[in-house]
Amino acid sequence: MRRLELFIDGASKGNPGPSGIGVIICQQGRVVKNIARYIGTATNNVAEYTALVHGLQESMALGAEAITVNTDSELLSRQVNGLYKIKNAGIKVLYEQVLRLKSGFKEVMVRHIPREENCGADKLATQAVKEALEKAL
Repeated sequence: MRRLELFIDGASKGNPGPSGIGVIICQQGRVVKNIARYIGTATNNVAEYTALVHGLQESMALGAEAITVNTDSELLSRQVNGLYKIKNAGIKVLYEQVLRLKSGFKEVMVRHIPREENCGADKLATQAVKEALEKAL
C-alpha cells in the first residue's frame, strides 16, 4: 500500500489577511513534493484547511492509498477527527471537501504535532505570502 506523510500549514498576515499554504509530502522519510501557494485574503483557519485540501488532492494524484497528515492546528485536527463541531460556514465548505477527498483513500490519519515539528510547512506558507506581497509592491 502506497503510504504518504503530509506536513501542512497555513499562514495569514492579519486575520483575515494575505494568506498562503505550505505542504510537504514525504514517502518513507523522503520529500516527494513541496507546495507553497498564495491563496489571497483568508483567515488562518481557512488557510490551514486549504493546505489540507491541496495536500489530499496532490497525494491522490501521486497514487497514495494511505496518508498521515501532520498539522500544528489543534482546531483542524480535532474537527477533522470529529472531536469538535464546525460552526463557521466557510470552514464547513472546506471540511466537506476534505471529507470527500478522504473517502478516496483506504486510510487517513490526522495528527496534531507541536509547532516546532512543522517548521518546514510553516516556512513554505510564510514564503508564499511574502513573495506575493513583494510582487504587489
